[in-house]
Amino acid sequence: MLFNPVRRALVDGFRCVGRYKRIWIAFALLGFAYFVFQFVTFTPIRNWSDLDLGQIASLRHWYWPRFAEIWRETPLPVLEGVAGIFDNATTTYPLSVVAAVFMLINWRGLHGALVRALWKRYRWWGHLIYLILLLSALASLLKPIVFWRLPEWSALVPAAGLLRISATVDASAFIFEYLLGVYIQVYLISVCLAWIKGVSFEEGELFRFAMRRFTYVLEWAGIVVAISTLIVRLPLVLAYFTNIPGVLDYLPLARLLMSGLIIGFCSVQISLALHNETLLEAMRAHSQFVRNNAGRLAWFLIICGIHFSAIMMCDAIVRSAIADRLGALFLWKFSFAFLRGIVVGWLLASWVCLFRQYETRRVNQEKWIQY
Repeated sequence: MLFNPVRRALVDGFRCVGRYKRIWIAFALLGFAYFVFQFVTFTPIRNWSDLDLGQIASLRHWYWPRFAEIWRETPLPVLEGVAGIFDNATTTYPLSVVAAVFMLINWRGLHGALVRALWKRYRWWGHLIYLILLLSALASLLKPIVFWRLPEWSALVPAAGLLRISATVDASAFIFEYLLGVYIQVYLISVCLAWIKGVSFEEGELFRFAMRRFTYVLEWAGIVVAISTLIVRLPLVLAYFTNIPGVLDYLPLARLLMSGLIIGFCSVQISLALHNETLLEAMRAHSQFVRNNAGRLAWFLIICGIHFSAIMMCDAIVRSAIADRLGALFLWKFSFAFLRGIVVGWLLASWVCLFRQYETRRVNQEKWIQY
């Protein structure tokens, strides 16, 4: 492994993450926030003694599962983790609610930068894109309210109607949550690029620069959202309106297809983020990149898979051993969020370094810096 052809990019990724710790902290924070949301919402806490961190003292008495008992639950999360390096590496909910508020109040001028960039990039079509973003941001704001008030509304609206409303709001909010994750990824790619080029930056300017680059990535992100909505979200929503037998049985296959699509076009996002080009140009550049660097790309994917397999296996084993020890579960998930954040941040930084080292087009033009 020490003699693999992408070791230079991996080492540079470590150095980049060491210099800009926000790269891994962003992923760790988002991952931990999502766990806290799930923990508070779905974990039955009877009393505070359930959260006793002293539960880890009985570690040697826990039942540790064998590999054969847990390996089946890891391949799909591993594949999605690898795909996330090239698209959206983390779940943004519930912090997406805060982000929606920040966007609407024009925090650091990001709302204005988005509107101007959409107009410059898409002209009149930019109004439609902005409307979709705005409506999905509003749905993201409504999402926690809807789920919080569902029990009270049950006396006014039939249960089936409440489920339809919540499913529709959730599907609409998904658009903003996903695109927020893409924007965060573009921002972190910009941070990595600043490290590679050795340039300094003012924080607000980098946020706005990433927003402008985000409008280029929107072409590809829109396709991903459309396909994901069609094969993943839409069947789940329609299941609340009509009978769709075995709708959940198709979900793993849909997730597999989405991950395969993203990995198959892995360099399209970063190409759009770093260059002023159209989607077709980015796809042609991706084809050239893969042809010229197939071996290096395969090595990088294998290394990503190995690291995600390791952390997902650890998570599955520890969660199984913890069982119903809620205090130990909280402590482990806190640790796991930071572990995963470090791995994802390092691999993302390494991917940016690898792409910049071996892309051969527009080396001397650097059009991206002009806009």
